[in-house]
Amino acid sequence: MNTFWSMSTSSARKRPETEEKALAGEPKNSPPRTAPKKQLPTIPKNAVPVTKPVSPALSAQSTNGTHASYGPFYLEYSLLAEFTLVVKQKLPGVYIQPSYQSALMWFGVIFIRHGLYQDGVFKFTVYIPDNYPDGDCPRLVFDLPIFHPLVDPVSGELDVKRAFAKWRRNHNHIWQILMYARRVFYKIDTTSPLNPEAAVLYEKDIQLFKSKVTDSVKLCSSHLFDPPKIEDPYAISFSPWNPAVHDEAREKMLSQKVRIHIALFPGSMSRLLPDLF
Repeated sequence: MNTFWSMSTSSARKRPETEEKALAGEPKNSPPRTAPKKQLPTIPKNAVPVTKPVSPALSAQSTNGTHASYGPFYLEYSLLAEFTLVVKQKLPGVYIQPSYQSALMWFGVIFIRHGLYQDGVFKFTVYIPDNYPDGDCPRLVFDLPIFHPLVDPVSGELDVKRAFAKWRRNHNHIWQILMYARRVFYKIDTTSPLNPEAAVLYEKDIQLFKSKVTDSVKLCSSHLFDPPKIEDPYAISFSPWNPAVHDEAREKMLSQKVRIHIALFPGSMSRLLPDLF
């Protein structure tokens, strides 16, 4: 038999007379409590009060004086996601590399395969606002000003806001800016130009326009091997052809292309080989 239960029943059988009267309806006064009150322990010496840490997202302040909506960790994640989208797009003739010094600066180069700017190799830098993706549209500046209606003839900055008047988070992406920068060399737009001379010549003297474009392409090619304007280990740079260095890399790339092509299209080597050399 349960000990607790047996103690309870025995005590019930031995109720005093006063308790029975209370159960019958008579009021019962509770005896005063004699137990001491609970007290908190004393504060030890040299104690430091614990404070709640402030979220970095609330205290982050952008360098341009505006309040940053997101903390540095979210900004880093957003830029990483943007770069992943750029890689997935596989934009033809466009190569991009984030800076080593700052994730808000990306180095790139565009190769133009045909059209008025054929054989053009244009290096550029993308500058991303520090409150991205809620800030203004990223800027794209070419290393050398290109003779183009939408490129500033002094600073070399491309008129990106023409296509992205208001940057919309989760709708606009950096890969779209790169695609736009590539497209302006194939489809010329002369409305509200940054370079009025280029716009007028394209509309009224196409031959002179082509001549100036050719000079601009040659100028960029002549500075192709110059050191990068910004000292950064990840800045894109070119070097003259060195057979001791580049021949082996070229053979590896071509052999890999042949293997992939054979795997996808067996028996098509006769069509592939003329394109490789």
